[in-house]
Amino acid sequence: MALLRIGSRGSSLALWQANHIAGLLRDHGHQVEIEIIKTTGDKVLDVALSQVGAQTGVTKGIFTKEIEEALAENRVDLAVHSLKDLPTGLAPGFEIGAIPTREDVRDAFCSVKFASVAELPKNARVGTSSLRRQAQLKAVRPDIETIPLRGNVDTRLRKLAAGDYDAIILAAAGLNRLGQTAAIRQLLPIEIVCPAAGQGALAIEIRAGDAVTHGQVSFLDDPMARVTTVCERALLDRLGGGCQVPIGASATLEDGKLTLSAVVASPDGKKILRQYDSRLFASDDDAVTLGQSVGEALLRAGAEALIHDLDPATVIPVQAAL
Repeated sequence: MALLRIGSRGSSLALWQANHIAGLLRDHGHQVEIEIIKTTGDKVLDVALSQVGAQTGVTKGIFTKEIEEALAENRVDLAVHSLKDLPTGLAPGFEIGAIPTREDVRDAFCSVKFASVAELPKNARVGTSSLRRQAQLKAVRPDIETIPLRGNVDTRLRKLAAGDYDAIILAAAGLNRLGQTAAIRQLLPIEIVCPAAGQGALAIEIRAGDAVTHGQVSFLDDPMARVTTVCERALLDRLGGGCQVPIGASATLEDGKLTLSAVVASPDGKKILRQYDSRLFASDDDAVTLGQSVGEALLRAGAEALIHDLDPATVIPVQAAL
């Protein structure tokens, strides 16, 4: 078998993901190497994620741009991403070759002292750099103070343990993959905090038209993961929002019925738009149609203003010291 070169970010979670895929490929007889590539999102750590684009000029793919450049230059053969980091409209020349089996899609409430969001004291300090998480948390607890939280999972958990925050919010999938579940106190129901489109899923990105590599990774594709994420990303695409916009989407497929729950919110949580719909599923076209339909319903309800007219004063502020 020919050598397959995987491009990956260098964080502990990204490397777990890359090594996980590498192991599956090796089990199929492939030789695999991993090349670590530093992305814009890894280089700029002193501002909230929602503000990285304004500082760097990279408005899409802050965790993927440099890896895609390596793919285009034939320095790597495939890339392993967290799917939620990939823009819905891939740059020309790239495609998703496989979406492996999905992990838990929910967000996790992590704390040393408190068992749930409801038990947080008044004006508690909660660490997150996600506008989506901030908005939905403030909808149920407007008193809490959201504080920027950047760095890899180990760094974030270390800051929590040091008492810098009363709680932090992380994706359950990453904690499960790294075996770092001790700090989880509550798995947040999607009715309270709807996850990001594609959360819990990995994406194997390859060069468009690379039939050889596509054939080598196609066994990794999980039909359930692909259907649900295609639906969620169709909604995100219709709304025109990237991974840093306060949009949540969660699709499920059960007994032949595809269901999509979605939310668009103002960063301060004062306005929340929710939409829910389902339909019988026969093909990926149904997943796209449902995502677009729910997106249209949200736009009719006023989502466009929430997405495109974000008030800078409500965005998680820059705090370089954290």
